[in-house]
Amino acid sequence: MAAKLDARGVGLGVASYVIWGLFPAFWPLLDPAAPVGVLAHRIAWTLLLMAVVVALLGNWSELRTLTRRGLLMIAAAAVLIALNWGAFIYAVSLRHVVEVALAYYITPLISVVLAVTVLHEQLRRAQWVALAVATTAIVVLTVENGRLPWIGLILAGSFGTYGLLRKQISLSASASFTAEALVLGPLAIAYLVWLEAAGNGTLGDYGAGHVLLLLAAGPVTAVPLLLFGAAARRIPLSTIGLLLYLTPTLQFLWGVLVLHEPMPPARWIGFGLVWLALAIFTADLLQHTRHRAPDGSVTPVEPG
Repeated sequence: MAAKLDARGVGLGVASYVIWGLFPAFWPLLDPAAPVGVLAHRIAWTLLLMAVVVALLGNWSELRTLTRRGLLMIAAAAVLIALNWGAFIYAVSLRHVVEVALAYYITPLISVVLAVTVLHEQLRRAQWVALAVATTAIVVLTVENGRLPWIGLILAGSFGTYGLLRKQISLSASASFTAEALVLGPLAIAYLVWLEAAGNGTLGDYGAGHVLLLLAAGPVTAVPLLLFGAAARRIPLSTIGLLLYLTPTLQFLWGVLVLHEPMPPARWIGFGLVWLALAIFTADLLQHTRHRAPDGSVTPVEPG
């Protein structure tokens, strides 16, 4: 008999993915701060909040266990997540939310490509079929747009590579995330100080509400990560993988129904092929994981 699914764990996972899915609604609220300034605020306030969280959890000692290789991997992961966050904020500011959704739909497939090229894993036939269908979708969307969906590819590539690195770092999610913030934080804070000194910042010019929204970038970033970490300890990896699709689906709906981004027939065809690829990929994943013991020990990574 199959083990009963932990309802609280599922609820925590759903909450984290719903929050990530609603990110396109939050970041525009930080206008008129420019995307680079928003990114700097996000990094700075996340660092301060995670430092408190790690202190409360007593995880600071974990950071002292990092080897030189571990430190280099943390630094590389920090650069990748900064690139991902920056591209996300920039895309949302341009109202390219549908392209953001595309990125997070194809991220699991990007992870498969990385597993083959970096870890030299062997793909099953269904995975090859899913990749072929997804590649066709990218071609269709490129022809429809008249250009590569480069923002989506940057988001998916940076996120997939970041996840690959995070799986090789022997720290808890909170400690690893804090270590990355420690790498980026001083640069972000220095940039914000320079921005304000040059008169180009927005902290003092747009009222207390704007300041509170900038400060909220920290908890908005950290809370879903912590919810996800709690969920990942309670429910199997296969369930986590299925819940993942909540985020791009909410982003897609926000782009189409709220922002009214154009969806000509060719774009619907491209997304239809992406969804077909994901259906093939997910069915194969579920069939494959039925024959293995459930494993809830995943490394949380945050979309957007």
